[in-house]
Amino acid sequence: MLALGTEKIAKALGVPVAALFKKISLSLLALFFIPALAFAHQPRITESRQTLVPDPEISKAYYGKLTGEPDVYTIEAKEPFDLYVNVLVPDIAGQKKDVSAVVSKNGKELAVLEGINFEWKQFYEPFGADSYFMGPEYKARAEAGTYEIRVLSSGNDSKYSLAIGEIEAFDFKETVNVFTIIPELKKNFFEVSPITFIKSPFGWGLIVVMYLLAGVFGLLYRAILKRFAKDSVRGATHNIGKADRLLRLAIGVGLLLWAITTSWSPLLLFFSGFALFEAIFSWCGFYAAIGKNTCPVE
Repeated sequence: MLALGTEKIAKALGVPVAALFKKISLSLLALFFIPALAFAHQPRITESRQTLVPDPEISKAYYGKLTGEPDVYTIEAKEPFDLYVNVLVPDIAGQKKDVSAVVSKNGKELAVLEGINFEWKQFYEPFGADSYFMGPEYKARAEAGTYEIRVLSSGNDSKYSLAIGEIEAFDFKETVNVFTIIPELKKNFFEVSPITFIKSPFGWGLIVVMYLLAGVFGLLYRAILKRFAKDSVRGATHNIGKADRLLRLAIGVGLLLWAITTSWSPLLLFFSGFALFEAIFSWCGFYAAIGKNTCPVE
C-alpha cells in the first residue's frame, strides 16, 4: 500500500520512483547533517583547466590533478571581498609536495604561494576522514576586479586541493553534494577504497539514518497490513521461516558491502536495512503483498 502511494506521488511529480526515493532520503540526510557540516569546506571536483569561482568568500575545496599545464581559477569581483587561498595535497603514497599557486589581479602578480621549499604540515580532516598536507596560504582584503589563481607544480602532474574562502556555509544542496562527491574522491583522489568513508561521522551516520528509515517504513507497512488485512495471510505478524530469514540476512549484508565499497548509494543502504529488518522480524514485505507465508508457526 505504501509502495502504491509512493508510485502515485512519483507519477504526479513526473519522476521515477527511485529518483523520488533518493530525493526524500537525501532530504532527511541533509536535515540531519547540516549542523555538523557548519565547519567544513564545500567540496568541488575540478573538471576543467579553467574554473570560475562564485562567491569567493564562501569556503570551497577544489580537488584536481594537473595534466601538463597549470589549472586556472578565476574570480570576478564587483565589490571588495576577503580573499583567502590555501594549497593542499593528499597524504598518499608517491604524492609530491611541490604544488604552488600564483595569485594575480587584472594580470598583475600579487602573491606566489611557493610549495617546493615550503614546510608542509600534515593534518587530518574528520568530515571525510582523510589526511592532507597543508601548504602555503594567502589572505588579504581584495578590491573589486578580476583575479586569477594559477595552480602549478614542477612537472604539472600533481594532485592538489585548493581551498578558497573562509566562510563555512552549508545549505541543503551542498549537504547532498557531500554524499555524492566524497565516495568519488576516496577512490579517484585519495586512492583508497570508498569503504574508508565509514570512519567519518557522515559515513556511519548515513548508514544509521537509512537503516532507521528502512525500519520505520517496515513497521508502518506491516502495521497497515495487520490493521486492514488482519483476517488474511497478508496481515500475519510473521510470514517467513528460518531459511528465508537467513537469505534476507545475507541479502542485507551483501547490499551493505556493495554500497560502502562503491557509491554509498542511499538506495542500496535502504534496501540493505529493509532486508535486515525482515530477517529480524521474520516478516517479508513482498510475501505480505502477495499473500505468501513460509513461517512454520503462522
